[in-house]
Amino acid sequence: MEVQEAVGVFSCCRVVWRMAPGLFKCVECNEVADELHRDYSNGILKITICSSCKKPADKYIEYDPVIVLIDATLCKIQAFRHILFNTEINIHWKLCVFCLLCEAYLRWSLLQGSQPSNDPADIIRYTKEWEFYCMFTLAALELAVFCTGVLFILWVAQRCCGSSLVFTPLLKALLLSSYGKVLLVPAVIWEHDFSPLCFSLIRLFVLTSNSQAIRVILNCSRWLSLLAVCGGLLLETWVAQALKTLQVCSQDYLSML
Repeated sequence: MEVQEAVGVFSCCRVVWRMAPGLFKCVECNEVADELHRDYSNGILKITICSSCKKPADKYIEYDPVIVLIDATLCKIQAFRHILFNTEINIHWKLCVFCLLCEAYLRWSLLQGSQPSNDPADIIRYTKEWEFYCMFTLAALELAVFCTGVLFILWVAQRCCGSSLVFTPLLKALLLSSYGKVLLVPAVIWEHDFSPLCFSLIRLFVLTSNSQAIRVILNCSRWLSLLAVCGGLLLETWVAQALKTLQVCSQDYLSML
């Protein structure tokens, strides 16, 4: 069910929702558009032309969802504007949980692989669900730290510019743009010698998508979005190392008892 929800993110992207005038955005120039298309009789749709750039306000309305997914995977800013501004997607929390499950499964599988044993009876350890739950909790904590670091840096930058920051659309954009984490599962299933490289490339792709989503929401420079993402990544890495050190110290303490 969760897999269907995750795939449905891009399937529903072509459904444009109606709202109050002035809340749509042109995918080409980011200008406000009162409407994206007009629905005439007999199912005839006419895409609105942007008054600023003289291009179709949202060309993705008539595109297949697969095309939207491909352009989003290529991190095209037009596709991100279409998804974040001109469509109604309210499954970002479900997608977030699904991505955390994928990341927890990766960590759990690596944990099991790092504990070799010659005892056949030790296969029971694979059924220890609490280890998987611990990995899920750890992944959720690191994601929360990453989002907090990104939002804090953006908040400071906006305050320095004399403007306010709305956290809700930014958080939604960060969660949606982390969809690349679902690639961790096939990377684990099709295990090979290049798996560590695949994990690094997936991480880089997710961070690039996060940066692009920030640019779309704030209409800011690429450098600010990269600074926010790198700051959040550094904070997440520091917290992860601190937790790992704490775990090692606690194990050493328990072994001495």
